[in-house]
Amino acid sequence: MLGQDIVQAADRAVVALTHAELDVTDRTAVHDALAGATAINCAAYTDVDGAEGDPVTAHAVNEQGARNVAEAAERVLYVSTDYVFDGTKRKPYVESDQTAPIQEYGRSKLAGERATAGANPNHLVVRSSWLFGAGGRNFVETMLGLTSERAELRVVDDQIGCPTFTGHLAEALLTLAARGERGVLHVAGAGSCSWFEFAREIIEHTGIDCLVKPCTTDDFPRPARRPAYSVLASELGAPVLPAWQEGLDAYLGVRA
Repeated sequence: MLGQDIVQAADRAVVALTHAELDVTDRTAVHDALAGATAINCAAYTDVDGAEGDPVTAHAVNEQGARNVAEAAERVLYVSTDYVFDGTKRKPYVESDQTAPIQEYGRSKLAGERATAGANPNHLVVRSSWLFGAGGRNFVETMLGLTSERAELRVVDDQIGCPTFTGHLAEALLTLAARGERGVLHVAGAGSCSWFEFAREIIEHTGIDCLVKPCTTDDFPRPARRPAYSVLASELGAPVLPAWQEGLDAYLGVRA
């Protein structure tokens, strides 16, 4: 999702490499392809539950792959996640907050942040959250798919985060890459909501006749724990994205 939107948002030619064209776990191939480049690393193992059963693959992509890209590139931007936090805080996480992932996916992404920083001083880590956009599986499409099968949906209401439209995030990443920013920044859709509130907004926007009811995380146990609260904010002047509701409007307009 994000890689495709970065290509579309770029105002100049970019080289976009698919997984089939460049496997980030192949160190030699990565060095051959990216030597001297400015790289925005959108390659990631993002199956949160799958990472619990296959941490080796998750770390191969999210950690070793990130290191390979950072070693090869002149400058690198690594896209990370709100899941590097444990969710026990009750106000937005900022860049200086202590990381403490509670599932293997978050641990692999945090390892990727550290691998990127260790391999290339000319790096920027951008943490974002709850991505949705065209060209990939996402929560919006999941909800819309379920409405064709069910008249009622139950959606978790005790996990709070920042839904982020990849079209908006892509533009911010290109701006940051052009500025040569370094360090760690938080960039996510403005505002926050629960998955239930997000689902309700999706249904209301599309006018589908489907009842959405709240439930708890305990009602739908998953292999990987999720942070109960992972809202992101920036103390360092990161770009401010439009509200997540505006992102949803934009996405539904694109897919219409």
